[in-house]
Amino acid sequence: MNGIFITDASGIFAEHLTPDNTIVKGKNFYFGKIEKDFEPINEPKYDLRCNRILKYLVDKLDLTGFDKDEIGIVIGTTNSGIGEFETTENKHHAELGNPAEFLKWYLGTTNYTAGVSTACTSGIKAFSTAVKLLENNVCKAVIAGGVDAIAPMPSYGFHALEVLSHEKTNPFSKNRSGISLGEGGALFLLTQQKAGEQKCKKAGCIEILGIGETSDAYHSATPDPEGTQAAIAIQNALDNAGLKADDIDYINLHGTGTVSNDLMEANAIYKIFGSKVPASATKPLTGHCLGAAASVESYICYEILKGQRALPIHEFDGEYDETLPKINLVNKNTPQKDIKICMCTSFGFGGTNAAVVLGKVRG
Repeated sequence: MNGIFITDASGIFAEHLTPDNTIVKGKNFYFGKIEKDFEPINEPKYDLRCNRILKYLVDKLDLTGFDKDEIGIVIGTTNSGIGEFETTENKHHAELGNPAEFLKWYLGTTNYTAGVSTACTSGIKAFSTAVKLLENNVCKAVIAGGVDAIAPMPSYGFHALEVLSHEKTNPFSKNRSGISLGEGGALFLLTQQKAGEQKCKKAGCIEILGIGETSDAYHSATPDPEGTQAAIAIQNALDNAGLKADDIDYINLHGTGTVSNDLMEANAIYKIFGSKVPASATKPLTGHCLGAAASVESYICYEILKGQRALPIHEFDGEYDETLPKINLVNKNTPQKDIKICMCTSFGFGGTNAAVVLGKVRG
């Protein structure tokens, strides 16, 4: 990785799950809902909840020093405006590129703009695209991230797959019964620092140290239980960063709480890290934010590295599934040491696997 830094970031997501019986009508499920109203957008094509979230986030970024033609935009999503489309029937509301197009319209940028939709890995894939844009001098800065809002159609879809939990999601427990959906988003301003420059070191920027990506052809909606390609993606991220497993201080797990995903992920994590590295899933707080999940969870890692958040305790019922290899889940007794390097893992439908390594700027 050639000196790619996060010079600014913003994020918003739920910090707890709440029950709701109106999204999937008549059935009670837990959701990570943002209890906030966002400003409407004065353009019908773009007035979507996910875009209102994006506007809130991008208004918090410091874009000074960059011209409109120097800024690229890469936004991950899976829902886009499908919730609004059900009532408006405006075809633009169902377009996966709508959030990225909205930011380009709102900011008036003229450089590269793209939407990314690779299920749960979308946020890390957005990072990957942004890195390529910077390394090939297409842009001087890239706004990369992901956003999704809760919508009925995907909620019914997960219910049809029988993976939507009536209880709070309970990852890696022997009693786990599925996911809790959430909404949220995070944006990151990425730049490339040339050799010898000290700007990011002085400003306390966070560096994207490595990214690993693989795909497998096991099943469209069920992961390979052995986690073979998932483990390779993790190892690729370490190799890309020039690091060893012992260099990672904390792992933010994908941790959906489904029977099959947790089996796969426990196997993949154990193959690379054994039971050494502290790890936790934050979806019991945020819910599964789908196309925004990897961005939200990378933002949590960003906050940890900036000293703005302690290591998240892995919230579950405490009854670890002993049929899984034992991974080191963060609890109240885990030492809160200085965290210098984090990894975030994401795995999605279609066999998409990704991991990103973030770290404090190294001397």
